[in-house]
Amino acid sequence: MKKYWKHLKTITKHKYYVMVECFKVGLYWQGLTHDLSKYGFTEFFISAKYYQGNSSPIDAEIIKNGYSIAWLNHKNKNKHHFQYWIHYNKAEIKPIDMPKRYIIEMACDFIGAGKAYNNVSSDKSAPLIYWDEKINKTFITENTQNYMRFILTNYKKIGRLF
Repeated sequence: MKKYWKHLKTITKHKYYVMVECFKVGLYWQGLTHDLSKYGFTEFFISAKYYQGNSSPIDAEIIKNGYSIAWLNHKNKNKHHFQYWIHYNKAEIKPIDMPKRYIIEMACDFIGAGKAYNNVSSDKSAPLIYWDEKINKTFITENTQNYMRFILTNYKKIGRLF
């Protein structure tokens, strides 16, 4: 039961930090509704089961099962994840440009995650460093990449997205 409580505290802390960042840029509804799927049955109980306190429960679920039901659910319900914007059909798999409001929410998510999970609230370069480390591993359009890099660079330079 203790793992469930700790997981609840962790995701709520993350959600709070993302909400604050979204509010700063006028994304009030997205700030309020960010990651609500984490509180749903599918994600919450699986992630709490794999909660470790020092790394993602999704990673632990992948190590054990080879995939993550929690992650599949999460990325398919949350438009601020670039994986939501990948089109699959019989003939092709291709990324689609993300709407700017979801790219901005994704940036807020990176900032909020850094504050909640890594205690990097004062390091304004951390979200950009994380993005640069992950960018080569992503299936994302050039427009989405460039806009995300632009706003995270702003955050590094001036301490805010815009």
